[in-house]
Amino acid sequence: MPSENRSAFDFLPISRSDMDARGWDRLDFLLVSGDAYVDHPSFGGAIISRVLEKEGFRVGILPQPNWRSSEDFLRMGEPRLAVLVTAGNLDSMLNAYTAARKRRHTDSYSPGGHIGYRPDRASTVYSNRIRELWPEIPLILGGIEASLRRLAHYDYWSDMVRRSILLDCRADLLVYGMGERQIREIASLLDRGVPISKIRHVAGTCFSMPASEKITGKPCIELPSFEEVRCDKKAFARAFALQYGERNPLEGRRLVQPHGRDRLVVQNPPAAPLTTKELDAVYELPYTREPHPVYEPAGGVPAIEEVRFSLVGHRGCYGECAFCALVSHQGSIIQTRSHASLLKEAEKLIKHRAFKGYIHDVGGPTANFRRPPCRFPQASGTCGKRKCLAPSPCSNLLVEHGDYLELLRALRALPGVKKVFIRSGIRYDYVMADSDETFLGELCAHHVSGQLKVAPEHVSSKVLRLMGKPGKEVFLRFKEAYERMNRTLGKKQFLVPYFLSSHPGSDLEAAVELAEFLRDIRHIPEQVQDFIPTPGSLSTCMYYTEIHPFTGESVYVAKSPHEKAMQRALLQYTNPRNYDLVKEALMKAGRADLIGDGPKCLIPATPRRRADGAPDFAAQRRKMDLSQGTSFRTGTPATPKERRFSGSSRKRRVE
Repeated sequence: MPSENRSAFDFLPISRSDMDARGWDRLDFLLVSGDAYVDHPSFGGAIISRVLEKEGFRVGILPQPNWRSSEDFLRMGEPRLAVLVTAGNLDSMLNAYTAARKRRHTDSYSPGGHIGYRPDRASTVYSNRIRELWPEIPLILGGIEASLRRLAHYDYWSDMVRRSILLDCRADLLVYGMGERQIREIASLLDRGVPISKIRHVAGTCFSMPASEKITGKPCIELPSFEEVRCDKKAFARAFALQYGERNPLEGRRLVQPHGRDRLVVQNPPAAPLTTKELDAVYELPYTREPHPVYEPAGGVPAIEEVRFSLVGHRGCYGECAFCALVSHQGSIIQTRSHASLLKEAEKLIKHRAFKGYIHDVGGPTANFRRPPCRFPQASGTCGKRKCLAPSPCSNLLVEHGDYLELLRALRALPGVKKVFIRSGIRYDYVMADSDETFLGELCAHHVSGQLKVAPEHVSSKVLRLMGKPGKEVFLRFKEAYERMNRTLGKKQFLVPYFLSSHPGSDLEAAVELAEFLRDIRHIPEQVQDFIPTPGSLSTCMYYTEIHPFTGESVYVAKSPHEKAMQRALLQYTNPRNYDLVKEALMKAGRADLIGDGPKCLIPATPRRRADGAPDFAAQRRKMDLSQGTSFRTGTPATPKERRFSGSSRKRRVE
């Protein structure tokens, strides 16, 4: 998609010539990023840079520098106050590697979607290059990679516990969380001449100090040391539980973790959440909302297409899914933008020359969480150990869709808007807790683009309990209500559930249970996501330690690549390529009863063969289901083409 007609002058400087055009001889801050420069509020580097610009500082951005030499890092010279380093919108290892530890073939945050523009462990590589050039410059880490690796953490890609990234990067400060509040305070202190070594009190930051120094100020909790958690999984689980319990910005205490005999890593309590006025101000900064023009010859930056015509309505999530590290980054307290701010942003989208009338999303981490969850709000902001939704809704849960509905109606009414979609995901259990079906009705009538994607993740009760997700019966009730509402409205819209394989707690028995469930609801997912243990999540702690850190119970974990492959294959058991893996899994699980020609069988005892000799048992299954008017692949009504190809073996081979 072509970008707006923007000149390089509309963006922050990325070169010496950009600085010269502004009459700048020196930057105040240089931000080094592992992402291409996209000046849009969905990109963390753009937000932090614009926040500093608003405070009157001169900011330059060095996107995806060539780390193999010093040349790019010297492009704009040494900044006056500090260098800021971020790996980008994703952890650089997650961005580069799959669950099978294979390198990905694309990078949507790079020009043209090509790989090779950023190094593995980008924060560490960039920081050490900067330290070589400017040993004394204040160096500040930020972004998701730094945030989730701020203390000793398990790294899936090296299969080891690594020390705090703060030490690997030789940085002075690490900003965790979203960062706007922290960076303003740090910048002000630096500008007043306060040495970076004296900035140790800012909430939402980490720093290191000699073990010989006395820690002053707020009360501290000492975590098991890096050496302990590296060698003792029980100590790792204990450290995680302690860290997890101090996430509350209103009551959290300092954490101290020894690293070696002579170093401490100190984590200050989280930063206070932004108010609605503050959040509005962040999103109303003068973003161009486009990739820098320098990327146009490469075809732009693909990541912008997902967010170009989307609106971020809030931050934070109290869903607390165990596999999601967002609670350690954005927090569980909902921070909401005003309707006026969102409508103003929508009007900007409407004026974009490529806007065709469709707002692609209005949401946040969970689209329908726009209000605090508790009917009895806590002075501390959270309820501590109590969960709002799982395994069942709390009796004090405030279920309220009115504000979100009002916002959606106002957006739909804007001249030039044809449709407003919700794609960032909804919590269907929250919808089912609402006795008023108004939201469900308007969701189906106005905000679904043919398919609604939801994430039940699994169906086994033992796995769902560890995930922090509701039972499968809640999903089935939602599925029934959704389909009923669409029939009432006369719409043909479908439900696409996402499932996760090999999550801690999932053994072959649980994977078979999920396969049977998919058989019964007549849905075979086109894509299956293997669980990836990303730093900072509860599920990652369980994966590494095989212990639930809050209960101490043992947790089964599928770690061998072969067992993971079997669990994944079971979710797509109609794929002929998966036949041998599915058969092996069923035999190992003691479920040979699911092999054969019966109506409940997953695979035949002897697969049919195509002309090329490959198994073709899926054709038999498709014929059975298509004869009943249903496409087994999607669970949707069969198309005329699918019916036409279900009648003979010759036509099945063509299909």
